[in-house]
Amino acid sequence: MRTLAARFSSYLCRRKIGNVQSRNFSSSPLGKDERTLEEEADRKIGWFLKLIFVGTATAVAYNFFPYMGDTLLQQSVSLLHVKDPLFKRMGASRLSRYAIDNERRKKIVEMGGAEELLNMLGAAKDDQTRKEALKALVALSPSDEAAGFLRRAGAVSVIRDTPDSTEDAEIEKYKLSLLKRFQNLRFD
Repeated sequence: MRTLAARFSSYLCRRKIGNVQSRNFSSSPLGKDERTLEEEADRKIGWFLKLIFVGTATAVAYNFFPYMGDTLLQQSVSLLHVKDPLFKRMGASRLSRYAIDNERRKKIVEMGGAEELLNMLGAAKDDQTRKEALKALVALSPSDEAAGFLRRAGAVSVIRDTPDSTEDAEIEKYKLSLLKRFQNLRFD
């Protein structure tokens, strides 16, 4: 049986078993200097591949991030126009993350985002949508200009008319924060 298996394997491989050479170069009988050269070459190739990856990632980011500025803001405000509450929540969430300084808050107000957030809050039928709208309004409120616009647009009455949630305590926290901010706001 063994002889049959040996003949069959030699027929398939068509080579003599005695002449098989090892293809594993690192286990070859190289000298110590040759192994270190091989390891150094492997290390250099690894660094070269890493540099290619970083260069590619940089090129992709350079071409992708310009779409995340004003275009992202416009898309976020346009999501507030959609009838689906999920998309409205996504737009409000984006605006709350975008409103990190007064310049960006001013830009949101200029593009109509603050007014749309008030409309969204007034028309919201579920707690999650109310929460995201209030969260975005809280993110806008530190800017005096945005808070003044919201107050002139009737935000105080819209916020007071927003029903309280028995399930989500954050809604009440956001409402109180906004009402307090509008009370402390000074007009010229």
